[in-house]
Amino acid sequence: MILRLDAEACTGHGRCYALAPELFDADDEGRCVLVVTGEIHATLEAVARKGVSNCPEGALSLSEEVPS
Repeated sequence: MILRLDAEACTGHGRCYALAPELFDADDEGRCVLVVTGEIHATLEAVARKGVSNCPEGALSLSEEVPS
């Protein structure tokens, strides 16, 4: 699975990094940054889905498509 962030959509609620700090962190303005880029390990998929589903802006997504 590939974790994606639309940084322009993020307004910094912080739910993602509160729920899944192993995948998400905050920049100096409190907006999300990805800790893991590219493909995430299968053991982190459940926690990634939790972070994605709790983003009020929909700035996070998961995809099976590997970027070219």
